Amino acid sequence: MDGVDGNVSVAGLSVLLQSGVLDPVDLAKTSLEKIAGYQDQAIFTELLGERALADAKLSSQRLRSGRSLGLLDGVPVAWKDLFDTKGSVTTAGSAVLVDAAPAAADAAVVMALTGAGMVSIGRTNLSEFAFSGLGINPHYGTAHNPASRDMPRIPGGSSAGSGVAVAAGLVPVAIGTDTGGSIRIPAAFNGIVGYKATRGRYSMQGVFPLAKSLDSLGPLCRTVQDAIWIDAAMRERSAPDIARTDLSGLRLVIPETIVFDDAEPGVVAAFEAAVSRLEKAGARITRRAFPIFAEIFAIGARHGALVTAEAFALHKARLEGPEAARMDQRVVARTRLGEKITMADYVAIIDARQRLISAFADSLEPGELLIHPTIPHVAPAIAPLLADDDLFFKINGRTLRNTSIGNFLDGCGVSIPCGTGEAGMPVGLLLSGQKNQDEALLSAALSAEAVIRGDA
Repeated sequence: MDGVDGNVSVAGLSVLLQSGVLDPVDLAKTSLEKIAGYQDQAIFTELLGERALADAKLSSQRLRSGRSLGLLDGVPVAWKDLFDTKGSVTTAGSAVLVDAAPAAADAAVVMALTGAGMVSIGRTNLSEFAFSGLGINPHYGTAHNPASRDMPRIPGGSSAGSGVAVAAGLVPVAIGTDTGGSIRIPAAFNGIVGYKATRGRYSMQGVFPLAKSLDSLGPLCRTVQDAIWIDAAMRERSAPDIARTDLSGLRLVIPETIVFDDAEPGVVAAFEAAVSRLEKAGARITRRAFPIFAEIFAIGARHGALVTAEAFALHKARLEGPEAARMDQRVVARTRLGEKITMADYVAIIDARQRLISAFADSLEPGELLIHPTIPHVAPAIAPLLADDDLFFKINGRTLRNTSIGNFLDGCGVSIPCGTGEAGMPVGLLLSGQKNQDEALLSAALSAEAVIRGDA
């Protein structure tokens, strides 16, 4: 185990585990020790040490006796603190839920990955109630982006701890949720892969919600192949079934609306370099305006945001009681905006959403996928955001802008590292597909990844 560093992928660990070179118990112990000894203690809200070692021992017994449950048997996994794990309190990153009853059972996807032999290591920190794209948490601390070498920078949210745990090499994969970009944003900021599945691809049973019309799940990991393996297990498949796409048949569309507004030059340069590599590898690239994107934000300005309306409905009683004083006041302020959204507004948003989803589908040719920067800037410094509420909300909105389009249109997306921008910080490239085009998206991402990273 001493020869295995924290940057090994799920697939790489699988080879070592299945061959007997690495024992699941040693791997689990090393992961727990790394987390306990890591200088940043804001990444996890809870370590599941007893459970992890028990699961690892079972995995070790299976592997030694030739009864492996499959590719993921013995591989560690961490869970965003929105997923129920039996015997733990699901805090949702909030101080007000600390005294809630422990979960009586695992969430459905926790059971699915446990059934595939994975070892649950711990529960990761997040923006309170998952309601921010920045990852700042005043209750459990804010995890620092491990890619930063000049100053403490944000991890991205809301799956903040999940992104940092993987990027720091503490676990090979962590499972997050994505309502407006909460998987793809920390993936891009931390230089890892993040896959947001189509809403409904996995069971939401036992997952604390934010906005049920938008909430989706997915893994944060090191490679697209890892994401494909985890996706199969989350759907209780015995093995992945995604094939590579021939890059010569890949048709990618770069939107010219919204997504490049106020983009940092370094982000644009890294993105365009990756696009050039894809084009040289045979992908067909076109650029096109998407007025639908602008209309999405116009609807939000006119009627309010869908996420805000549903978050307010979820937390209305909490906001009206004493618990509001114990919450992150920025979360409180943003959630209370939902009080101004009337039922007529909400119906108008839902109707417009369905219309725009149909219009978006009509605007793409069969087989086309979108490609653009995941976020228009690299991870900013934490300190200015803590000191200035106006700056916080401005940067939060900009951070969520590109990714939230995919949530509103009910699609799927994979963020892949494509280089670096300002201060050497990671830049993410987002491949996106329409609703239920996950197989085509993952297939394309699998083939494109090596080219995007410059490895091919």
